[in-house]
Amino acid sequence: MLDKQKTIAKKISFQGIGLYTEKKVTITFKPAPENTGFIFVRTDIKGNPYMKANLSFLKETEKGFILENNVFKIRTSEHVLAALTGMDLDNIIIELDNTEFPIMDGSSKYFVEAIEKVGIIEQNAERKYYSIKKIISYEDSKTGGEIIALPSKKFEIIILMDFDSKFIDTQNAVLKNLNQFKKKIASSKTFCFLYEKEEKIVNVKNVNFLYYNTSNEMAKHYLLDIIGDLTLIGVKLKGKIIAYKPCHYINTKFAKRLIKKIKIFKKKDIPQFDLTKNPLFDIKSIMRILPHKPPFLLVDKIIELTENYIIGVKNVTMNEPFFMGHFPKEPIMPGVLQIEAIAQVGGILVLNKLKNPESYSTYFLKIDKVKFKQKVVPGDLLVFQVDLLEPIRRGIVHMKGKGYVNKKLVVEAEVLAKIMKID
Repeated sequence: MLDKQKTIAKKISFQGIGLYTEKKVTITFKPAPENTGFIFVRTDIKGNPYMKANLSFLKETEKGFILENNVFKIRTSEHVLAALTGMDLDNIIIELDNTEFPIMDGSSKYFVEAIEKVGIIEQNAERKYYSIKKIISYEDSKTGGEIIALPSKKFEIIILMDFDSKFIDTQNAVLKNLNQFKKKIASSKTFCFLYEKEEKIVNVKNVNFLYYNTSNEMAKHYLLDIIGDLTLIGVKLKGKIIAYKPCHYINTKFAKRLIKKIKIFKKKDIPQFDLTKNPLFDIKSIMRILPHKPPFLLVDKIIELTENYIIGVKNVTMNEPFFMGHFPKEPIMPGVLQIEAIAQVGGILVLNKLKNPESYSTYFLKIDKVKFKQKVVPGDLLVFQVDLLEPIRRGIVHMKGKGYVNKKLVVEAEVLAKIMKID
């Protein structure tokens, strides 16, 4: 049985106070389409700019997260991200009207309870995992902290804490599967040691900074934090994580090592396309959607389509007019036309959502991260997969496309385009 992606059934809103900024903030979780991931949206800034929950935006880890792009920053998102991952979700739009998430009671409890109240729905798209195949580790020489990832058929975490203190015992915490998160981990609160407290932190409303000694409450909160931190790698994990004296700094350093492995894995992870099934759009349907016409129509059929990705096929024959000059003795499909084909497939993904698609077109704004892996020649069957990288806003579309021939990646590029009505 395939593991499907999940989102919430309807929107949820919360209000609270930021731990560091001490400012009121309202946040809202909204259902998101398949393959969206977790997206942060600042509703207090003109244009409602957004940012994906991704480690590439991390700026600081000393006292929780600061995620920042070239427009805005957000703070203290780790407890929210832990709740979303702990509740086994994949796609959520997270709106907030200030720079910092509310601390609530210092745990993920309120987020988890609200998610459970509105309900979780299964989506059609299959969930993708990264399975740990070999030992991956990171060790911090200053603190002695270390994180090790081992192969496992499921996601599990073991936390081992030693505070180097005669007043606080060593503590352990274990999460054998995500089903245990709500009951065992979600309510564990943040804490600080007395000598670390600042007056502004002590006075934050509704936050209890507790001194734990006999229980394993601190170890459980470290486990909660590491779940939130690892959410930023952007993919579900299968593996056993063993962490000794973890902290945000060590967690994110370890996450960066994971991402390097995942990038290598993704380069080898060729999608499986079923070319035998009936097309969703044949050439006649495509011509009703796209403004392009032969000989500049570079997609023959669409075989798969969801809210956020599309798969199209181009049959490259010797009859293509560009082969007359490119090149007569060695016919090769021009790279610029491969990129154009990616854009046309992406155009169908966007334009098919509109009531009168023939009245609109998509125009290039930017092409980035273009790579050509091998030649495309007559007789090749080009299969393109194009994914939306961000929600469409103000007609701006950010997509990533990849083209495959015989299960080999031959071209990839990111495309920024704008939807405009044809005069």
